[in-house]
Amino acid sequence: MSEYQYYEFQAIDRPLGAKEMSELRAYSTRALITTTSFVNHYEWGSFKGDEDLWMEKYFDAFLYLANWGTHVLKLSLPSRLLDPAIAKEYCGGDRAFIREKAGKAILTYVSEDEEGSEWDEGEGQLSSMISARAELARGDLRALYLGWLHRVQSRELDGKDVEPPLPPGIGQLSASLESLASFLRVDRDLLSVAAENSKPLGDTNLGRFEARAWVGRLEATEKDALIVDLMLHNDYVPLMELLQGWPAR
Repeated sequence: MSEYQYYEFQAIDRPLGAKEMSELRAYSTRALITTTSFVNHYEWGSFKGDEDLWMEKYFDAFLYLANWGTHVLKLSLPSRLLDPAIAKEYCGGDRAFIREKAGKAILTYVSEDEEGSEWDEGEGQLSSMISARAELARGDLRALYLGWLHRVQSRELDGKDVEPPLPPGIGQLSASLESLASFLRVDRDLLSVAAENSKPLGDTNLGRFEARAWVGRLEATEKDALIVDLMLHNDYVPLMELLQGWPAR
């Protein structure tokens, strides 16, 4: 049987510079490399880079897919937005795990189909799941809970393991979380049981009137710092930290 391996990396928080793109090109003459991505597939050769190192240095999301049934997804966020200690309550095994490096929390999901019966093309799959990263940044823990369900299904857990808090909205998964559940091959019956016990997701959308009132309560120095960070450094982390507290503030 022919071999097929697909690799895709995406940079979200900042674009790659010319030097960084040159460094990546040294690993492959065939890959499609842009200021925000590295994409390549292999039928006979193999990837020469280091996924974990690249996630630390260049990228915020990674997808790997092989025709023998292996699926891997990695999402990286600033540790200020995703507490590694909380993430480990859900993703602390082999099929879903978290590690912290250089101020980043890097979440990894691994799904294996031992029969290797699937032959999915990789193109488009990462884009269908990548919004899960923004949801995590806003404090939505449902992506972590899907990792825990995947560990349950993979029989990583035993009677001594304590179930982490069940987030609201398991029965109202976004399109990105639905794609993540499918990518991890989470059993739909298992997901349905969790959904039955999960509280409905409250309305977290910012209406214009509510948003203006909320912004009006912020200190002027705080608002000025946010604007400067966004203008000069494209640093959205302080803003996302504020949004994690919406609508409590």
